[in-house]
Amino acid sequence: MDRTTQLTARRPDRGAHVGGDVYDPAAPTAPTASSGSLHRAAAEVLADNWTGRSTVPSRKLYPHQWSWDSAFIAIGLRHLSPLRAQTELETLLAAQWGDGRIPHIVFNPSVPLDAYFPSPDFWRSSTAGRGAGAPRTTQTSGIVQPPVHALAAWLVHRADPGLSRARGFLSRVYPRLAAWHRYLLHRRDLGGGGLASVVHPWEQGMDNSPTWDAPLARITPAPARSFRRADLDHGAAEDRPTDLDYGRYVRLAVDYRDAGYADGQGEFAVEDPAFNALLIASEHALARIAKELGAPGTARQARAERLTAALVERLWDPAEGMFFCRDATTDALVPERSVSGLLPLLLPGLPRDVVAALVRTVHGPHFGLGDATRLVPSYDLTGEAFDPHRYWRGPAWFNTNWMLERGLRLHGESGRADALRAALLETAGASGFAEYVDPYTGEACGALAFSWTAALTLDLLHQDDQDHGHDHGPGHGRHHDGHEQHHGPHEGRHHGHHDNEVVFGMSDQGGDRG
Repeated sequence: MDRTTQLTARRPDRGAHVGGDVYDPAAPTAPTASSGSLHRAAAEVLADNWTGRSTVPSRKLYPHQWSWDSAFIAIGLRHLSPLRAQTELETLLAAQWGDGRIPHIVFNPSVPLDAYFPSPDFWRSSTAGRGAGAPRTTQTSGIVQPPVHALAAWLVHRADPGLSRARGFLSRVYPRLAAWHRYLLHRRDLGGGGLASVVHPWEQGMDNSPTWDAPLARITPAPARSFRRADLDHGAAEDRPTDLDYGRYVRLAVDYRDAGYADGQGEFAVEDPAFNALLIASEHALARIAKELGAPGTARQARAERLTAALVERLWDPAEGMFFCRDATTDALVPERSVSGLLPLLLPGLPRDVVAALVRTVHGPHFGLGDATRLVPSYDLTGEAFDPHRYWRGPAWFNTNWMLERGLRLHGESGRADALRAALLETAGASGFAEYVDPYTGEACGALAFSWTAALTLDLLHQDDQDHGHDHGPGHGRHHDGHEQHHGPHEGRHHGHHDNEVVFGMSDQGGDRG
């Protein structure tokens, strides 16, 4: 059973942080030896989960390549091997469909069909997806996940621009990333307001969030006998989505598949704040990539600004101090407080009053950061559906907290960002790089040795040496077998390019998972 007991590590001292700004993060509070040990352990997780061309989220629970996982993983891998980080993204993008979508799973043909559900024979991508341009020889799912990819590609490039230019990395991935955004902005504007809609809860990444309960209630679940859940072989049932949830997920996926993966025909379409915030952040990154390749990038910058305005207009609730999902079928906001509604804090173009309200909400009674909770929970602490252990109905996740740490730092909340960073690093190490944790106690839930937890731990550790070239003590630059990694002329260098600044679009001045 992939579960641990109560953490024994003490809470970080939240009052002992020295402030810094977004370009010069504060020094770490942990001793150097401790940082080196955590760095080495995180690197070993990524080495163990590497398959040769990509990284699985978890060897047992998620034995294939997942879309937004690979983006977060690449962000961490760039500190170990920029080449491997580039390869991670290139492998994913090689499975892109002709209509521009990046599928949420790329299946490993060597993994038995019964090791994961839904398996390739469920999605039937090469046949059911033929009209949408699915690959003929690579089996994938037919739905998507949040568009973190351009943002990850830009950060990976900045980790070693020399290697990136020598390999033509950006010039090769840019057309694919542009097609991906074009698909989302045109095929997925199902609400008509300029924002992208998700057509399945798995697409947004927060699979069983209470945000989906009302839209999903319209869906007749598939019979339980029509599918077998492989996830329960490796995870505690009380941590996972219910059978009723799963039945509705399967029904939506079957209907989408049987319609040839055509958009705009299903019963589920929701504009989600986190999905669109990541799309906007990646538009900012695409503007930077365009400039690197010799194009102006101004049209993409302007599009990011228009999308930010649409996000505020359509999804912001000033009375509640956060963003909400909009059900595109009913054209009404869904009144459930999810961590998704906090993640637009990533964006540099938010109005000042929106930023201030989001910061208050993160630290207020609904999410409790710095008071009731170690890390920001995935759902409202006061909500009727809150459950501290059940997947996206309350536990804290490392990727969402990593994004919030960056957002706080971006908007000048360096003390709060330092406290969240310290809590993330402490909890990641003490939990065995758990998939997600109890937000109150840090108790590990789901899979252990989870790849994006390890990768984002590395990224947080490297906040301190991106501009100063610090090493991380024993284990830095080693493979998991203990042998020294031999870098090529570009490998393993840190160039100090103010990654916080560019990832969030600032100018040079400032699963279940299906």
